Amino acid sequence: MERTLSSDLFYDNTATNAQASLPLRVLANLMLWQRRIASRHQLARLDSRLLADAGISEAQRYEELSKPFWR
Repeated sequence: MERTLSSDLFYDNTATNAQASLPLRVLANLMLWQRRIASRHQLARLDSRLLADAGISEAQRYEELSKPFWR
């Protein structure tokens, strides 16, 4: 007797994995946005000497600070 697997088993497993990964992706995005906000706050606090040490111009800083947190 030959045993076969139903395609329904594969479909259900794939759907479950996709549903489980959605909260993880949302959490990952929230963490990324939080890191961007924090790093931009730090960038805003740097004085001109520290910017020069990091090799960042005032124009580059302004450009980075002008971006929304999701970009």
